Amino acid sequence: MTDAAAAAGKTRRLIRPSKGWAALHLRELWEYRELLYFLTWRDVKVRYKQAILGVVWAVLQPVITMVVFTIVFNRLMNISYTPVQVDGKDVPYPVFTYVGLLPWNLFAGALGRAGISLVGNANLLTKVYFPRLVIPISAVVGGLVDFVISFVVLLVLMAAYGIAPSWQMVWLPLLVLLAMATALAFGLWLSALNVLYRDVQYIIPFLVQLWMFLSPVIYSPTFNDPLYRFLYYLNPMAGVIEGFRWALIGGAPPDRTIGLAVLIVAVLLVTGLGYFKRMERTFADVV
Repeated sequence: MTDAAAAAGKTRRLIRPSKGWAALHLRELWEYRELLYFLTWRDVKVRYKQAILGVVWAVLQPVITMVVFTIVFNRLMNISYTPVQVDGKDVPYPVFTYVGLLPWNLFAGALGRAGISLVGNANLLTKVYFPRLVIPISAVVGGLVDFVISFVVLLVLMAAYGIAPSWQMVWLPLLVLLAMATALAFGLWLSALNVLYRDVQYIIPFLVQLWMFLSPVIYSPTFNDPLYRFLYYLNPMAGVIEGFRWALIGGAPPDRTIGLAVLIVAVLLVTGLGYFKRMERTFADVV
């Protein structure tokens, strides 16, 4: 405090940027929870605004994809898969595929929205202060609406084939959380990079499409080559999809793939938060 300030009865406060984990200000996310809810609900409404079929698209997308995969890959190309035994019967390929599409669509939609979320909300970034993490998180959480609708369709499909959900279904919320954490971990990196390099928004759809064929959505993992098996285990969505199948229709528990998925996602999430926070100060200037 200077002599002039002391004489005037005033104090001067010096503000320095926080370091380490304190710089993330994660507590602010709870303080801005109403904004998180508003942005999430806004994204859901915009996604179906002025759409003829509305939320029916949440049903048509996985159902049509399942039908195409069943006809093209299973019937025409005769792609084999390791059938899961439920009550002594093999799980039909449509159910097998739909269970794989359920977490994949949740992940792919969340990643696509999170990757372009900062640029899409440029008007907010340049006008008012709030934790920037709210934007990609709301983009990820918004996919839960489509997931719930698709999950109801799955239950109807399983009932039509006479398949009852297994007791492992109690683990489903944790698997959903892992799928969303995977999307957020990659979304933090991509959203921050997209602010600097707008080419990223064009790479994301190609990346998601390629990633789907590297994940066990339409096939069972039967790799004999150790290198392919190692690369397969590095894909966190492999553990998520296998976990969904185990939780919903039974089969062998994916202990190894789930453990590696949690480890990889944790590393990507921590590093993504650090990179996102470091680049946050430039968002308003660059976007």
